[in-house]
Amino acid sequence: MGITSGSDSGAPMSEINITPLVDVMLVLLIIFMITAPMIGRGVELDLPKAQAQAMDVDESKLVMTIDADRHVFLGETNVPHAKLEDTLLANVRLQREGELYLKADKSVPYGFVVQVMAIIKKAGIPKLGMVTDPIEGSWPPEDLKDTPSDKKL
Repeated sequence: MGITSGSDSGAPMSEINITPLVDVMLVLLIIFMITAPMIGRGVELDLPKAQAQAMDVDESKLVMTIDADRHVFLGETNVPHAKLEDTLLANVRLQREGELYLKADKSVPYGFVVQVMAIIKKAGIPKLGMVTDPIEGSWPPEDLKDTPSDKKL
Protein backbone atom coordinates (compact mmCIF):
# COMPACT_ATOMS: atom_id res chain seq x y z
CA MET A 1 0.00 0.00 0.00
CA GLY A 2 1.60 3.29 -1.13
CA ILE A 3 0.83 6.91 -0.53
CA THR A 4 -0.76 8.69 -3.51
CA SER A 5 -1.21 12.37 -4.24
CA GLY A 6 -4.90 12.03 -4.92
CA SER A 7 -4.77 11.79 -8.70
CA ASP A 8 -4.43 8.84 -10.95
CA SER A 9 -1.03 8.59 -12.53
CA GLY A 10 -2.63 7.92 -15.91
CA ALA A 11 -5.02 10.89 -15.90
CA PRO A 12 -4.02 14.14 -17.65
CA MET A 13 -2.83 16.96 -15.44
CA SER A 14 -5.43 19.72 -15.24
CA GLU A 15 -3.23 22.38 -13.65
CA ILE A 16 -1.58 25.18 -15.63
CA ASN A 17 2.10 25.78 -15.05
CA ILE A 18 2.26 29.56 -14.54
CA THR A 19 6.05 29.94 -14.45
CA PRO A 20 6.64 29.91 -18.25
CA LEU A 21 3.74 32.34 -18.75
CA VAL A 22 5.21 34.79 -16.24
CA ASP A 23 8.65 34.47 -17.85
CA VAL A 24 7.29 35.29 -21.30
CA MET A 25 5.27 38.23 -19.98
CA LEU A 26 8.31 39.70 -18.20
CA VAL A 27 10.42 39.41 -21.36
CA LEU A 28 7.70 41.16 -23.38
CA LEU A 29 7.44 43.89 -20.74
CA ILE A 30 11.18 44.52 -20.92
CA ILE A 31 11.11 44.63 -24.74
CA PHE A 32 8.27 47.19 -24.75
CA MET A 33 9.94 49.29 -22.05
CA ILE A 34 13.10 49.49 -24.17
CA THR A 35 11.41 50.17 -27.52
CA ALA A 36 8.63 52.56 -26.41
CA PRO A 37 10.86 55.65 -26.01
CA MET A 38 12.31 55.06 -29.48
CA ILE A 39 8.89 54.92 -31.13
CA GLY A 40 7.69 58.27 -29.78
CA ARG A 41 10.51 60.28 -31.29
CA GLY A 42 9.75 62.68 -34.06
CA VAL A 43 11.30 65.70 -35.64
CA GLU A 44 12.41 68.29 -33.09
CA LEU A 45 10.60 71.58 -33.80
CA ASP A 46 10.07 74.97 -32.26
CA LEU A 47 6.62 75.75 -33.67
CA PRO A 48 5.54 79.34 -34.20
CA LYS A 49 2.90 80.67 -31.82
CA ALA A 50 -0.46 81.85 -33.12
CA GLN A 51 -3.74 82.96 -31.66
CA ALA A 52 -6.19 80.77 -33.55
CA GLN A 53 -9.20 78.64 -32.85
CA ALA A 54 -8.23 75.19 -31.61
CA MET A 55 -8.87 72.42 -34.09
CA ASP A 56 -9.67 68.81 -33.41
CA VAL A 57 -6.71 67.19 -35.15
CA ASP A 58 -7.12 63.57 -36.07
CA GLU A 59 -3.85 61.92 -35.02
CA SER A 60 -4.14 59.43 -37.88
CA LYS A 61 -3.79 62.18 -40.53
CA LEU A 62 -0.55 62.57 -42.40
CA VAL A 63 1.78 65.37 -41.23
CA MET A 64 4.53 67.05 -43.23
CA THR A 65 7.27 68.59 -41.09
CA ILE A 66 9.97 71.13 -41.94
CA ASP A 67 12.74 71.29 -39.35
CA ALA A 68 15.11 74.18 -38.61
CA ASP A 69 17.65 72.85 -41.13
CA ARG A 70 14.96 72.88 -43.87
CA HIS A 71 14.71 69.09 -44.01
CA VAL A 72 11.25 68.02 -45.14
CA PHE A 73 9.63 64.95 -43.60
CA LEU A 74 6.45 63.19 -44.70
CA GLY A 75 5.42 61.38 -41.53
CA GLU A 76 8.79 60.19 -40.22
CA THR A 77 10.42 59.82 -43.67
CA ASN A 78 12.94 62.41 -44.85
CA VAL A 79 12.02 63.53 -48.38
CA PRO A 80 14.65 65.19 -50.61
CA HIS A 81 13.53 68.58 -51.95
CA ALA A 82 13.91 67.46 -55.58
CA LYS A 83 11.56 64.49 -55.04
CA LEU A 84 8.93 66.22 -52.90
CA GLU A 85 6.25 66.57 -55.57
CA ASP A 86 6.81 63.03 -56.90
CA THR A 87 6.60 61.65 -53.35
CA LEU A 88 3.32 63.47 -52.71
CA LEU A 89 1.86 62.26 -56.01
CA ALA A 90 2.95 58.67 -55.32
CA ASN A 91 1.51 58.56 -51.80
CA VAL A 92 -1.76 56.66 -52.23
CA ARG A 93 -3.08 57.49 -48.77
CA LEU A 94 -2.47 61.21 -49.25
CA GLN A 95 -4.13 61.23 -52.67
CA ARG A 96 -7.11 59.30 -51.28
CA GLU A 97 -7.61 61.49 -48.18
CA GLY A 98 -6.64 64.78 -49.84
CA GLU A 99 -5.66 66.25 -46.47
CA LEU A 100 -2.25 67.11 -45.03
CA TYR A 101 -1.07 69.00 -41.95
CA LEU A 102 2.08 71.13 -42.20
CA LYS A 103 4.36 71.79 -39.23
CA ALA A 104 7.32 74.12 -39.76
CA ASP A 105 9.93 75.32 -37.28
CA LYS A 106 9.56 79.04 -36.61
CA SER A 107 13.15 79.66 -37.73
CA VAL A 108 12.43 78.42 -41.27
CA PRO A 109 12.11 81.37 -43.68
CA TYR A 110 8.57 82.18 -44.75
CA GLY A 111 9.52 81.93 -48.43
CA PHE A 112 10.67 78.32 -48.02
CA VAL A 113 7.42 77.34 -46.30
CA VAL A 114 5.42 78.99 -49.09
CA GLN A 115 7.43 77.07 -51.71
CA VAL A 116 6.62 73.79 -49.95
CA MET A 117 2.95 74.80 -49.73
CA ALA A 118 2.94 75.52 -53.49
CA ILE A 119 4.38 72.06 -54.19
CA ILE A 120 1.68 70.51 -51.98
CA LYS A 121 -1.05 72.35 -53.91
CA LYS A 122 0.58 71.44 -57.23
CA ALA A 123 0.48 67.76 -56.16
CA GLY A 124 -3.30 68.06 -55.92
CA ILE A 125 -3.76 68.11 -52.15
CA PRO A 126 -6.86 70.31 -51.61
CA LYS A 127 -6.82 70.52 -47.80
CA LEU A 128 -3.72 71.86 -46.06
CA GLY A 129 -3.72 72.63 -42.35
CA MET A 130 -1.03 74.60 -40.54
CA VAL A 131 0.00 73.40 -37.07
CA THR A 132 1.07 76.02 -34.50
CA ASP A 133 1.41 76.31 -30.74
CA PRO A 134 -1.05 78.55 -28.85
CA ILE A 135 0.16 81.99 -27.77
CA GLU A 136 0.84 82.35 -24.07
CA GLY A 137 -0.37 85.72 -22.82
CA SER A 138 -1.94 88.53 -24.78
CA TRP A 139 -1.59 89.64 -28.37
CA PRO A 140 0.26 91.65 -29.58
CA PRO A 141 3.43 90.96 -27.60
CA GLU A 142 4.87 93.80 -25.52
CA ASP A 143 7.75 94.42 -27.95
CA LEU A 144 5.30 95.08 -30.81
CA LYS A 145 2.80 97.31 -28.99
CA ASP A 146 4.79 100.51 -29.56
CA THR A 147 5.42 99.79 -33.24
CA PRO A 148 3.11 101.86 -35.46
CA SER A 149 1.56 99.48 -37.98
CA ASP A 150 -0.96 101.86 -39.52
CA LYS A 151 1.54 104.17 -41.22
CA LYS A 152 1.15 104.73 -44.96
CA LEU A 153 3.98 103.33 -47.01
